[in-house]
Amino acid sequence: MSLSQSSPIRYRIAAKNPAAHLFEVSVAINDPAPDGQQFRLPVWIPGSYMIREFARNIVAIRAVAGGKPLGLKKIDKAIWQCDPAADSIQLTYEIYAWDLSVRGAHLDETHGFFNGAGVFLLPLGKESLACELEVVAPQGERYVDWRIATALSQRPALAGVSGQKAAKTPVDAGDAPVSAKSFGHFTAANYDELIDHPVEMGTFTHATFDACGVTHHIAITGRHRADMSRLCADLKKICDAQIRLFEPTTAHAPMTEYWFLIMAVGDRHGWGGLEHRASTALMCDRDDLPLPGQPKINDGYRRFLGLASHEYFHTWNVKRIKPEVFTEYDLSRENYTRQLWFFEGFTSYYDDLILARTGMVEPVAYLELIAENIGRVM
Repeated sequence: MSLSQSSPIRYRIAAKNPAAHLFEVSVAINDPAPDGQQFRLPVWIPGSYMIREFARNIVAIRAVAGGKPLGLKKIDKAIWQCDPAADSIQLTYEIYAWDLSVRGAHLDETHGFFNGAGVFLLPLGKESLACELEVVAPQGERYVDWRIATALSQRPALAGVSGQKAAKTPVDAGDAPVSAKSFGHFTAANYDELIDHPVEMGTFTHATFDACGVTHHIAITGRHRADMSRLCADLKKICDAQIRLFEPTTAHAPMTEYWFLIMAVGDRHGWGGLEHRASTALMCDRDDLPLPGQPKINDGYRRFLGLASHEYFHTWNVKRIKPEVFTEYDLSRENYTRQLWFFEGFTSYYDDLILARTGMVEPVAYLELIAENIGRVM
Protein backbone atom coordinates (compact mmCIF):
# COMPACT_ATOMS: atom_id res chain seq x y z
CA MET A 1 0.00 0.00 0.00
CA SER A 2 1.37 3.42 -0.92
CA LEU A 3 1.80 6.20 1.60
CA SER A 4 -1.08 8.16 0.09
CA GLN A 5 -3.40 5.19 0.35
CA SER A 6 -2.70 4.85 4.07
CA SER A 7 -2.82 8.57 4.87
CA PRO A 8 -5.59 9.48 7.32
CA ILE A 9 -8.72 11.41 6.44
CA ARG A 10 -8.25 14.96 7.73
CA TYR A 11 -11.25 16.75 9.21
CA ARG A 12 -11.60 20.25 10.61
CA ILE A 13 -14.67 21.75 12.27
CA ALA A 14 -14.88 25.36 13.39
CA ALA A 15 -17.60 27.22 15.23
CA LYS A 16 -17.58 29.80 12.45
CA ASN A 17 -20.56 31.94 13.37
CA PRO A 18 -22.36 31.05 16.62
CA ALA A 19 -24.89 33.87 16.21
CA ALA A 20 -25.91 32.44 12.82
CA HIS A 21 -25.65 28.81 14.05
CA LEU A 22 -23.02 27.87 11.47
CA PHE A 23 -20.26 25.30 11.75
CA GLU A 24 -17.65 25.27 8.98
CA VAL A 25 -16.38 21.77 8.23
CA SER A 26 -13.68 20.50 5.88
CA VAL A 27 -12.58 17.01 4.85
CA ALA A 28 -9.37 16.29 2.92
CA ILE A 29 -7.90 13.12 1.38
CA ASN A 30 -4.69 12.45 -0.54
CA ASP A 31 -5.82 9.72 -2.93
CA PRO A 32 -9.21 10.46 -4.50
CA ALA A 33 -10.91 7.84 -6.65
CA PRO A 34 -9.66 8.23 -10.26
CA ASP A 35 -13.19 8.43 -11.70
CA GLY A 36 -14.31 11.12 -9.25
CA GLN A 37 -14.38 10.84 -5.45
CA GLN A 38 -17.78 10.57 -3.80
CA PHE A 39 -18.64 11.87 -0.31
CA ARG A 40 -21.70 10.88 1.70
CA LEU A 41 -23.34 12.11 4.87
CA PRO A 42 -25.30 9.57 6.98
CA VAL A 43 -29.07 9.75 6.83
CA TRP A 44 -29.50 8.33 10.35
CA ILE A 45 -27.45 8.00 13.51
CA PRO A 46 -26.81 4.76 15.44
CA GLY A 47 -29.01 4.50 18.52
CA SER A 48 -31.73 6.72 17.04
CA TYR A 49 -33.46 4.52 14.51
CA MET A 50 -35.18 7.05 12.28
CA ILE A 51 -34.18 8.62 8.98
CA ARG A 52 -32.94 12.13 9.85
CA GLU A 53 -31.64 13.43 6.47
CA PHE A 54 -28.70 15.32 7.96
CA ALA A 55 -27.61 16.49 4.49
CA ARG A 56 -30.45 19.02 4.50
CA ASN A 57 -28.37 21.09 6.95
CA ILE A 58 -25.50 21.61 4.48
CA VAL A 59 -26.16 25.14 3.23
CA ALA A 60 -22.99 25.71 1.17
CA ILE A 61 -20.28 23.41 -0.19
CA ARG A 62 -17.24 23.67 -2.45
CA ALA A 63 -14.25 21.53 -3.49
CA VAL A 64 -10.63 22.28 -4.35
CA ALA A 65 -7.78 20.16 -5.72
CA GLY A 66 -4.19 21.36 -5.73
CA GLY A 67 -5.40 24.74 -4.53
CA LYS A 68 -7.75 25.20 -7.53
CA PRO A 69 -11.57 24.95 -7.64
CA LEU A 70 -12.83 21.46 -8.48
CA GLY A 71 -16.16 20.55 -10.03
CA LEU A 72 -18.66 19.12 -7.55
CA LYS A 73 -22.22 17.91 -8.04
CA LYS A 74 -24.88 16.37 -5.85
CA ILE A 75 -25.94 13.01 -7.27
CA ASP A 76 -28.12 11.76 -4.43
CA LYS A 77 -29.95 13.24 -1.45
CA ALA A 78 -26.79 12.75 0.64
CA ILE A 79 -23.97 12.11 -1.88
CA TRP A 80 -21.69 14.59 -3.65
CA GLN A 81 -19.24 13.62 -6.41
CA CYS A 82 -16.08 15.51 -7.37
CA ASP A 83 -14.69 15.71 -10.85
CA PRO A 84 -11.64 13.44 -11.39
CA ALA A 85 -8.48 14.88 -9.81
CA ALA A 86 -4.91 13.65 -9.48
CA ASP A 87 -4.06 15.85 -6.50
CA SER A 88 -5.34 15.71 -2.96
CA ILE A 89 -8.81 17.20 -2.63
CA GLN A 90 -10.64 19.08 0.08
CA LEU A 91 -14.33 19.76 0.54
CA THR A 92 -15.39 22.70 2.69
CA TYR A 93 -19.00 23.20 3.70
CA GLU A 94 -21.23 24.99 6.18
CA ILE A 95 -23.63 23.20 8.51
CA TYR A 96 -26.71 24.98 9.84
CA ALA A 97 -26.71 23.79 13.46
CA TRP A 98 -30.02 24.54 15.10
CA ASP A 99 -31.16 21.10 16.31
CA LEU A 100 -31.31 21.24 20.11
CA SER A 101 -31.35 17.49 20.66
CA VAL A 102 -29.02 14.64 21.58
CA ARG A 103 -28.68 13.43 17.97
CA GLY A 104 -27.86 16.45 15.81
CA ALA A 105 -25.83 19.66 15.92
CA HIS A 106 -26.53 22.88 17.77
CA LEU A 107 -24.51 26.10 17.93
CA ASP A 108 -25.25 29.48 19.44
CA GLU A 109 -23.43 32.06 21.54
CA THR A 110 -23.77 29.96 24.71
CA HIS A 111 -22.47 26.56 23.55
CA GLY A 112 -21.86 24.18 20.68
CA PHE A 113 -22.69 20.49 20.30
CA PHE A 114 -22.43 18.01 17.45
CA ASN A 115 -22.68 14.34 16.63
CA GLY A 116 -20.25 13.30 13.92
CA ALA A 117 -22.94 11.56 11.87
CA GLY A 118 -24.59 14.91 11.24
CA VAL A 119 -21.49 16.90 10.27
CA PHE A 120 -18.71 14.72 8.82
CA LEU A 121 -18.86 13.67 5.18
CA LEU A 122 -17.44 10.21 4.53
CA PRO A 123 -15.20 9.75 1.46
CA LEU A 124 -16.66 6.53 0.07
CA GLY A 125 -14.17 3.69 -0.05
CA LYS A 126 -12.16 5.18 2.83
CA GLU A 127 -14.26 3.82 5.69
CA SER A 128 -11.36 1.94 7.33
CA LEU A 129 -8.81 4.77 7.22
CA ALA A 130 -7.73 6.55 10.39
CA CYS A 131 -9.20 10.02 10.96
CA GLU A 132 -7.64 13.19 12.29
CA LEU A 133 -9.89 15.98 13.55
CA GLU A 134 -9.13 19.57 14.45
CA VAL A 135 -11.79 21.36 16.50
CA VAL A 136 -11.48 25.15 16.32
CA ALA A 137 -13.00 27.57 18.82
CA PRO A 138 -15.14 30.53 17.76
CA GLN A 139 -13.31 33.84 17.48
CA GLY A 140 -13.97 36.59 20.00
CA GLU A 141 -13.35 37.59 23.60
CA ARG A 142 -16.64 36.11 24.79
CA TYR A 143 -15.45 32.60 23.82
CA VAL A 144 -11.99 32.52 25.47
CA ASP A 145 -13.24 30.33 28.33
CA TRP A 146 -14.86 27.73 26.07
CA ARG A 147 -13.58 24.16 26.44
CA ILE A 148 -14.23 20.72 25.00
CA ALA A 149 -16.07 17.74 26.48
CA THR A 150 -15.70 14.51 24.50
CA ALA A 151 -14.38 10.97 24.78
CA LEU A 152 -12.39 11.42 21.56
CA SER A 153 -8.66 10.84 22.01
CA GLN A 154 -6.73 14.10 21.99
CA ARG A 155 -3.18 14.44 20.73
CA PRO A 156 -1.44 15.96 23.77
CA ALA A 157 1.38 17.64 21.86
CA LEU A 158 -1.15 19.59 19.80
CA ALA A 159 -3.78 20.23 22.45
CA GLY A 160 -4.78 23.86 22.72
CA VAL A 161 -3.07 25.03 19.52
CA SER A 162 -6.08 27.19 18.68
CA GLY A 163 -4.99 29.69 21.31
CA GLN A 164 -7.53 28.82 23.99
CA LYS A 165 -6.15 29.05 27.50
CA ALA A 166 -5.95 25.94 29.68
CA ALA A 167 -9.43 24.99 30.80
CA LYS A 168 -10.30 24.40 34.43
CA THR A 169 -13.49 24.66 36.39
CA PRO A 170 -14.05 25.73 39.99
CA VAL A 171 -16.80 23.15 40.38
CA ASP A 172 -15.60 19.67 41.13
CA ALA A 173 -16.50 16.66 43.21
CA GLY A 174 -13.02 15.69 44.33
CA ASP A 175 -10.09 17.13 46.20
CA ALA A 176 -8.50 18.94 43.22
CA PRO A 177 -9.77 20.92 40.23
CA VAL A 178 -10.69 18.84 37.21
CA SER A 179 -9.73 19.82 33.70
CA ALA A 180 -11.73 19.53 30.50
CA LYS A 181 -10.11 19.18 27.10
CA SER A 182 -8.76 22.03 25.02
CA PHE A 183 -9.60 22.93 21.46
CA GLY A 184 -7.08 21.28 19.15
CA HIS A 185 -6.43 17.94 17.47
CA PHE A 186 -8.14 14.59 18.05
CA THR A 187 -7.79 11.14 16.49
CA ALA A 188 -10.01 8.18 15.66
CA ALA A 189 -9.15 4.73 14.32
CA ASN A 190 -11.74 5.02 11.53
CA TYR A 191 -14.89 6.85 10.47
CA ASP A 192 -17.16 4.67 12.62
CA GLU A 193 -15.17 5.63 15.70
CA LEU A 194 -15.07 9.28 14.69
CA ILE A 195 -18.85 9.64 14.55
CA ASP A 196 -19.37 7.68 17.80
CA HIS A 197 -17.94 10.46 20.00
CA PRO A 198 -20.20 13.52 20.33
CA VAL A 199 -18.53 16.82 21.21
CA GLU A 200 -19.76 19.54 23.56
CA MET A 201 -18.06 22.95 23.65
CA GLY A 202 -18.67 25.89 25.93
CA THR A 203 -18.44 26.83 29.61
CA PHE A 204 -20.08 23.74 31.05
CA THR A 205 -19.85 22.55 34.64
CA HIS A 206 -17.42 19.67 34.87
CA ALA A 207 -16.84 17.03 37.54
CA THR A 208 -15.36 13.54 37.69
CA PHE A 209 -15.75 10.32 39.65
CA ASP A 210 -14.15 6.89 39.57
CA ALA A 211 -16.13 3.74 38.78
CA CYS A 212 -14.23 0.45 38.99
CA GLY A 213 -10.94 2.19 38.19
CA VAL A 214 -12.21 4.19 35.19
CA THR A 215 -12.56 7.99 35.25
CA HIS A 216 -16.10 9.12 34.49
CA HIS A 217 -16.82 12.75 33.57
CA ILE A 218 -19.96 14.83 33.98
CA ALA A 219 -20.33 17.95 31.82
CA ILE A 220 -23.51 19.99 32.31
CA THR A 221 -24.38 22.69 29.78
CA GLY A 222 -27.06 25.25 30.59
CA ARG A 223 -28.27 27.01 33.71
CA HIS A 224 -28.68 24.67 36.68
CA ARG A 225 -28.25 24.41 40.44
CA ALA A 226 -27.22 20.76 40.62
CA ASP A 227 -25.48 19.28 43.65
CA MET A 228 -22.47 17.94 41.76
CA SER A 229 -21.16 15.88 44.67
CA ARG A 230 -24.43 14.02 45.01
CA LEU A 231 -24.77 13.58 41.26
CA CYS A 232 -21.29 12.04 41.12
CA ALA A 233 -22.03 9.74 44.05
CA ASP A 234 -25.33 8.49 42.60
CA LEU A 235 -24.00 7.98 39.07
CA LYS A 236 -21.03 6.13 40.55
CA LYS A 237 -23.42 3.62 42.16
CA ILE A 238 -25.13 3.04 38.80
CA CYS A 239 -21.87 2.68 36.88
CA ASP A 240 -20.24 0.41 39.46
CA ALA A 241 -23.27 -1.89 39.44
CA GLN A 242 -23.45 -2.14 35.66
CA ILE A 243 -19.72 -2.70 35.21
CA ARG A 244 -19.87 -5.58 37.69
CA LEU A 245 -22.99 -6.94 35.97
CA PHE A 246 -21.38 -7.06 32.53
CA GLU A 247 -17.75 -7.60 33.58
CA PRO A 248 -18.01 -9.95 36.58
CA THR A 249 -14.51 -11.37 36.09
CA THR A 250 -12.51 -8.18 35.65
CA ALA A 251 -14.90 -5.58 37.13
CA HIS A 252 -13.41 -3.11 34.66
CA ALA A 253 -15.26 -1.07 32.05
CA PRO A 254 -14.36 -1.59 28.35
CA MET A 255 -13.26 2.05 27.86
CA THR A 256 -10.46 4.22 29.20
CA GLU A 257 -12.79 7.10 30.13
CA TYR A 258 -16.51 7.87 29.97
CA TRP A 259 -18.44 11.15 29.56
CA PHE A 260 -21.99 12.08 30.57
CA LEU A 261 -22.74 15.10 28.33
CA ILE A 262 -25.82 16.71 29.89
CA MET A 263 -27.83 19.57 28.41
CA ALA A 264 -30.00 21.15 31.12
CA VAL A 265 -32.96 22.93 29.53
CA GLY A 266 -36.17 24.65 30.57
CA ASP A 267 -39.43 22.87 31.23
CA ARG A 268 -40.72 20.88 28.24
CA HIS A 269 -37.87 22.01 25.97
CA GLY A 270 -36.57 18.48 25.45
CA TRP A 271 -35.72 15.23 27.14
CA GLY A 272 -33.89 12.06 26.11
CA GLY A 273 -30.56 10.35 25.62
CA LEU A 274 -28.35 8.74 23.01
CA GLU A 275 -25.70 6.13 23.69
CA HIS A 276 -22.15 6.04 22.37
CA ARG A 277 -19.20 3.70 22.95
CA ALA A 278 -17.57 5.85 25.64
CA SER A 279 -20.13 8.57 26.35
CA THR A 280 -23.77 9.49 26.30
CA ALA A 281 -25.58 12.68 25.35
CA LEU A 282 -28.45 13.46 27.73
CA MET A 283 -31.07 16.20 27.76
CA CYS A 284 -33.21 16.90 30.80
CA ASP A 285 -35.19 19.56 32.61
CA ARG A 286 -32.78 21.49 34.82
CA ASP A 287 -35.16 20.89 37.76
CA ASP A 288 -34.67 17.13 37.37
CA LEU A 289 -31.11 17.48 38.64
CA PRO A 290 -30.55 17.18 42.43
CA LEU A 291 -30.48 20.38 44.45
CA PRO A 292 -28.05 20.93 47.35
CA GLY A 293 -29.68 19.72 50.55
CA GLN A 294 -32.39 17.80 48.72
CA PRO A 295 -33.26 15.07 51.22
CA LYS A 296 -34.45 12.33 48.91
CA ILE A 297 -34.78 11.31 45.28
CA ASN A 298 -37.89 13.02 43.93
CA ASP A 299 -39.76 11.99 40.79
CA GLY A 300 -37.76 14.28 38.48
CA TYR A 301 -34.37 13.15 39.75
CA ARG A 302 -35.46 9.53 39.69
CA ARG A 303 -36.46 9.96 36.08
CA PHE A 304 -33.06 11.47 35.25
CA LEU A 305 -31.20 8.65 37.02
CA GLY A 306 -33.28 6.12 35.07
CA LEU A 307 -32.31 7.87 31.82
CA ALA A 308 -28.61 7.87 32.75
CA SER A 309 -28.85 4.21 33.77
CA HIS A 310 -30.54 3.35 30.47
CA GLU A 311 -27.90 4.99 28.29
CA TYR A 312 -25.01 3.60 30.33
CA PHE A 313 -26.47 0.08 29.99
CA HIS A 314 -26.25 0.59 26.21
CA THR A 315 -22.45 0.75 26.60
CA TRP A 316 -22.71 -3.03 26.43
CA ASN A 317 -26.20 -3.81 25.12
CA VAL A 318 -26.17 -2.20 21.61
CA LYS A 319 -22.65 -0.78 21.45
CA ARG A 320 -20.91 -4.12 22.12
CA ILE A 321 -23.77 -6.65 21.98
CA LYS A 322 -25.68 -6.04 18.77
CA PRO A 323 -27.74 -7.86 16.13
CA GLU A 324 -25.96 -8.95 12.97
CA VAL A 325 -27.70 -6.30 10.86
CA PHE A 326 -25.91 -3.62 12.92
CA THR A 327 -22.50 -5.28 13.07
CA GLU A 328 -21.50 -2.86 10.35
CA TYR A 329 -23.90 0.06 10.10
CA ASP A 330 -25.27 1.03 6.72
CA LEU A 331 -26.00 4.69 7.39
CA SER A 332 -27.18 5.39 3.83
CA ARG A 333 -30.64 3.82 4.18
CA GLU A 334 -33.10 2.15 6.50
CA ASN A 335 -31.85 -0.97 8.31
CA TYR A 336 -34.71 -3.30 9.17
CA THR A 337 -34.58 -5.45 12.29
CA ARG A 338 -36.97 -7.15 14.72
CA GLN A 339 -34.44 -6.97 17.57
CA LEU A 340 -35.47 -3.67 19.17
CA TRP A 341 -37.35 -5.65 21.82
CA PHE A 342 -33.96 -6.93 22.96
CA PHE A 343 -31.58 -4.00 22.86
CA GLU A 344 -34.17 -1.38 23.82
CA GLY A 345 -36.64 -3.53 25.72
CA PHE A 346 -34.05 -5.30 27.89
CA THR A 347 -32.32 -1.99 28.49
CA SER A 348 -35.59 -0.36 29.56
CA TYR A 349 -36.12 -3.22 32.01
CA TYR A 350 -32.67 -2.99 33.57
CA ASP A 351 -32.42 0.82 33.81
CA ASP A 352 -34.87 1.03 36.73
CA LEU A 353 -33.89 -2.37 38.14
CA ILE A 354 -30.35 -1.04 38.63
CA LEU A 355 -31.79 1.83 40.68
CA ALA A 356 -33.54 -0.70 42.89
CA ARG A 357 -30.48 -2.94 43.22
CA THR A 358 -28.32 -0.02 44.31
CA GLY A 359 -30.87 1.09 46.88
CA MET A 360 -31.63 4.44 45.24
CA VAL A 361 -35.32 3.61 45.00
CA GLU A 362 -37.32 1.64 47.55
CA PRO A 363 -39.09 -1.59 46.53
CA VAL A 364 -42.49 0.10 46.56
CA ALA A 365 -41.22 2.93 44.37
CA TYR A 366 -39.69 0.39 41.99
CA LEU A 367 -43.03 -1.42 41.69
CA GLU A 368 -44.65 1.95 40.91
CA LEU A 369 -42.14 2.42 38.07
CA ILE A 370 -43.02 -1.03 36.69
CA ALA A 371 -46.72 -0.18 36.89
CA GLU A 372 -46.12 3.08 35.01
CA ASN A 373 -44.23 1.22 32.27
CA ILE A 374 -46.95 -1.41 31.93
CA GLY A 375 -49.65 1.25 31.79
CA ARG A 376 -47.76 3.20 29.15
CA VAL A 377 -47.24 0.12 26.98
CA MET A 378 -50.82 -1.12 27.34
